[in-house]
Formats: sequence, C-alpha cells, structure tokens
Amino acid sequence: MLACPLCKNSHNDVFYQDKRDYYRCRECSLVFVPAEQYVSREREKAIYDQHNNSPDDKGYRRFLKRLLIPVLDSIADHSEGLDFGSGPGPTLAIMFAEKGYQVKNYDIFYAPDNSLLERQYDFITASEVVEHLHYPGRELNSLWSCLSPGGVLGLMTKRVLDQQAFAHWHYKNDVTHVCFFSESSFRWLAQKWNAAISFPEKDVVLFKKFNC
Repeated sequence: MLACPLCKNSHNDVFYQDKRDYYRCRECSLVFVPAEQYVSREREKAIYDQHNNSPDDKGYRRFLKRLLIPVLDSIADHSEGLDFGSGPGPTLAIMFAEKGYQVKNYDIFYAPDNSLLERQYDFITASEVVEHLHYPGRELNSLWSCLSPGGVLGLMTKRVLDQQAFAHWHYKNDVTHVCFFSESSFRWLAQKWNAAISFPEKDVVLFKKFNC
C-alpha cells in the first residue's frame, strides 16, 4: 500500500497525473509524489547548485521578508533560531542577524551539521523547504522537538488549493518538489502537535509551541 509520507495513512487517492503521479492523503490532505518517482540526490543537488539566491539580491530579500516579519513579530528579543534548509546562498540568517538575532544555518547539502538538530531553539524557519522533503513526517517532527516551549516554527511554501488550480500550477513542475501542503495539512499538523497556528501570508504558516 502507498503510505502518505506525512501521516503514514495508506488511504490515498489519485489527485493529478502528468509526467508524475500525485496522490492526496485522505487523512492529512497532503498531496505527494510516490518515492519511486523522485530524482536522485545527485540530480537534486545539481538543480540546487544552479540557484542564484544571494544576500545582495533585493528581490530575494523582499521575498524572505514575508516569513521574516511574522516571525519577528512572534518572538522575544535575543531569541536564538535555526534556519533549516538554508540552501547554497543562506540569506535569512543574515537578515535576522541584522535585527539582532543569532541564527544557525542547517542544510542537508550545504551545511550538514547534524549536531544543530540535537539542541533546542526559540524559533525555527524553513523557507521553500518542506515541498522538497522526502520524509516530511519524520523531518517536521524532528524540527518540532528542536523547538523550545513557547517557540515558533515558521514555514514558507506555496499551498495546494484544488485540482483545477493544481493542473495549471507551475510549482508542481519542479522535479525536486515532491510534497504539497494545503491549509488542511497544516491544521492537521497543528492538531497533532497541540500547537497554535496562524497564516500571516498566503504562503506562510506559523506554529507556536505552548509553554506546557
């Protein structure tokens, strides 16, 4: 049986088909590509190597502010954070540093220091990352465990709306994108984690861990 990579539920329906197959989970509403259709890790990294994101790119900074500002509004002064999936041109940590916050960078390809995933943080960000995760259930649970009580997890990814929109959606055409979250998927996660949830931007979601 084909298991959802987020919740492990085996009851899934075909959502869309083109060069790849896309299934939607009946439990958490995640839309996902089956693992046998993933590109190799070598090809995946080669695609990321072509990204030209830079701290000097004003357009990229404007893009990241959609995540930066809601997180800043939700954390205390002197909070320490982690940018998960920082990529070949880490920028978000620099933007936080400019506001007086210390942020570590972790990336499976470019900054693979697993010791960073063995401690806790006041906030964690992941910008344009979760759609790439091969094991989103395991990896997001790991991030949640790295979050201190009262901490904030901020994710930025474009959200699935419906089948009609999905059919014409450029986001699905990136072969490194294998998991597509909807608002329902994030609400499922919030319920699982017993977290407060908010959607400050159309492609941003914040989870807050309760103190208890």
